[in-house]
Amino acid sequence: MAKRIVILVILALAGLAAGFWLGHRNPPAPDASDAAVAQLLATRLPDLKGNDQAISQWKGKTLVVNFWAPWCGPCVEEMPDLHALSTEFGGKNVQFVGIGIDTAQNMIAFEQKVKVDYPLLVAGYAGTELARALGNKAGALPFTVVIDAQGRMHYEKLGRITSDEVRTALEPLI
Repeated sequence: MAKRIVILVILALAGLAAGFWLGHRNPPAPDASDAAVAQLLATRLPDLKGNDQAISQWKGKTLVVNFWAPWCGPCVEEMPDLHALSTEFGGKNVQFVGIGIDTAQNMIAFEQKVKVDYPLLVAGYAGTELARALGNKAGALPFTVVIDAQGRMHYEKLGRITSDEVRTALEPLI
């Protein structure tokens, strides 16, 4: 019986050593969210004035990217909070960006009523696929992600986000 236990312990240790060696020999495959963030940073979208904007211009900053639409009730409700947070975190290497899932015309009409101090970019309905790649499997709105200054996904939220949730997500990054 004791001999059997010794053999099992030796086999278990050999298995652990082999697993450790293989795990360090082959680096893990990049996280899917890394590829999605790279896709986001490679994206160019027009702003409300029709000027093409590269999302990569904010590389090196913590990004709070909010997918929204003027026809989305929870999106409209969270916009004043996001505007206030953008002002609050503006000097702390944090950039807020709104990606609209609608037409430029509808977004301009909305922005004339509800002012925000961060860029609003027009993705149209194609923006839904970008949001899906970042983790929004339902394709619903609003959807917010926080990406750290190194370009790694840090936080995602489907549904209306609160000021406290954004602050909690940003706190360890600034």
